[in-house]
Amino acid sequence: MFPLLICFIMVWVMQMVSENKLPKRKPTRLKNFDYNTTAGYFITLCTEGRRQILSRIVGVDVLGDPKNVELLSHGIVADKHIKQMNEFYENITVDQYVIMPNHIHFLLFVHKDGSPRTSTPTKQTSFVSHFVSSFKRFCNKEYGENIWQRGFYDHIIRGREDYEEIVKYIYENPIRWHYDELYAEE
Repeated sequence: MFPLLICFIMVWVMQMVSENKLPKRKPTRLKNFDYNTTAGYFITLCTEGRRQILSRIVGVDVLGDPKNVELLSHGIVADKHIKQMNEFYENITVDQYVIMPNHIHFLLFVHKDGSPRTSTPTKQTSFVSHFVSSFKRFCNKEYGENIWQRGFYDHIIRGREDYEEIVKYIYENPIRWHYDELYAEE
């Protein structure tokens, strides 16, 4: 009876796949935009299950004075690799970043040719996604496990005003932690 049930389930799954009834992921990238061009990008990476393992927000103040980010062991590793990414890529710069308890915000710039010093993205990937996957891979190797959600959020910087808003958002993110959409009780 048990092998028959397994066969039935396998046939059903294969039929669902062949009929494309599985849910399709929404594309997360801007259509018709070349992510290999010179531009600024606001990137957000989240931990798997939004686990709060990167940092703690400390310095609660009733008046709303800035709170501080205290890096935990996973956050210390991430911070080290963020700083190394500026050395790994000749023309990609991490301009600003903040390591929150369960996510990281980067303000990233690709200048002219964003080629990495040691490897090159394929035509199917962009310098931005290559940067993100390299960062995740370096961190995960040191962690001994994958801590990151699949994919990432990106926003293309559309001008000086947009840039200034994102810099302000990154700077104020620890202050607004309890109101953040990625906030979760520990």
